[in-house]
Amino acid sequence: MADEIRRNMALFPIGIVMKLTDLTARQIRYYEQHELIVPARTAGNQRLFSFNDVERLLEIKSLIEKGVNIAGIKQVMNPVSKESDDATIVSEQSEVTRREMSEQQLHRLLKQQLMEKRPGRASMIQGQLSRFMNHNKR
Repeated sequence: MADEIRRNMALFPIGIVMKLTDLTARQIRYYEQHELIVPARTAGNQRLFSFNDVERLLEIKSLIEKGVNIAGIKQVMNPVSKESDDATIVSEQSEVTRREMSEQQLHRLLKQQLMEKRPGRASMIQGQLSRFMNHNKR
């Protein structure tokens, strides 16, 4: 099933994203306000995040921890718009997949996708994921 899921499909509610990134809902909304991420919205206005969103949030968090401010992050990272190819999308397929999967399956899928070898990103994400996976075992 993982092969069928594109990296910009809206699958993850904010709770899972908060656990993985160790960011608060307020911080995530702040980054959204500054157009650093653009999560999709359900008909009920719930934010849904994609693999790309989570990866961007981890990058933002890393830059913040290194002392880079929002203005600097905006210069380093291109803003995302709803029209861009990387924008998170809600599709019939993503809705069906999201409803069929348990939270544990979503965690596993997210870990698998983020651990994929991607140049220049693996080391930071692996560190974040090890903390996330240990946190969820409690």
